[in-house]
Amino acid sequence: MKRHSRGFTLIELIVVILILGILAAIAAPKFIDVTSQARAASLNGLRAAVSSAATLTNALQVAQNLASNASVTVEGNPVTMASRYPTPNAAGIAATLRTDTGVFTSSFAGNVATFQVTTASTLAGCQFTYDTGTTPPTIAASTTTGC
Repeated sequence: MKRHSRGFTLIELIVVILILGILAAIAAPKFIDVTSQARAASLNGLRAAVSSAATLTNALQVAQNLASNASVTVEGNPVTMASRYPTPNAAGIAATLRTDTGVFTSSFAGNVATFQVTTASTLAGCQFTYDTGTTPPTIAASTTTGC
């Protein structure tokens, strides 16, 4: 009489569960850090946008043969300028950008505008600065240690 086996044995089930557990333990740490990498990437994208906006508004002012402190209009928004570059405030560099306030925050002090990722674990560890103390303005490398 032939005996037909139906289903899996207990040993086979334990081996499969053990293999899945090992794979999960190896793969999980690789996916945990994806959020901070996404924040760092979005910050670097904003940094590139700030750099492009400063360059393009400078080119617009020069092309229109305006004085170095004359405002320019970008997509209907007036942008205040100083030394042919956007000023580091809401009416200057921030007016050239379309940022989501739920994602990025900006603060202004003197010649420096600081851009940060709102949801970062430490705001100071996920930021970059736009400094008009030099011509052309200095856009610091992004700090991403706290993203």
